[in-house]
Amino acid sequence: MYKATTQGIRVCVEPRFVEEESQPDRGKYFFAYTVEITNMSTERVQLRSRHWRIIDGEGRVQEVKGAGVVGEQPVLDPGETFTYTSGCPLTTPDGTMQGTYTMESASGGAFLADIPAFSLDCPFKKRVLH
Repeated sequence: MYKATTQGIRVCVEPRFVEEESQPDRGKYFFAYTVEITNMSTERVQLRSRHWRIIDGEGRVQEVKGAGVVGEQPVLDPGETFTYTSGCPLTTPDGTMQGTYTMESASGGAFLADIPAFSLDCPFKKRVLH
């Protein structure tokens, strides 16, 4: 599990390869990731938006920005956790993702909470040692 904490917001990510949604012989690899966001601060916060940076195994970069996550803009009281699962298709058997969530505190201040960098790895990829 990959973890990052910013201003009391802990983000944990657990990625996995989804074999049944992938077609390696056609260059289609699908990865799912489960994100757990915990408010460890003393103030209520709301997740307003997301910004992902996805890099495939050939170094191609894709930026994804949007409101909330999975159609929601969750509000988290101190101690509360929000968990969701989403997915990412790639044309390579490996890659990385990382990003930020824009959080807004009850007092009106906004800040970026880091989403830790995590790897997307197809278990069937042949490894090369140098």
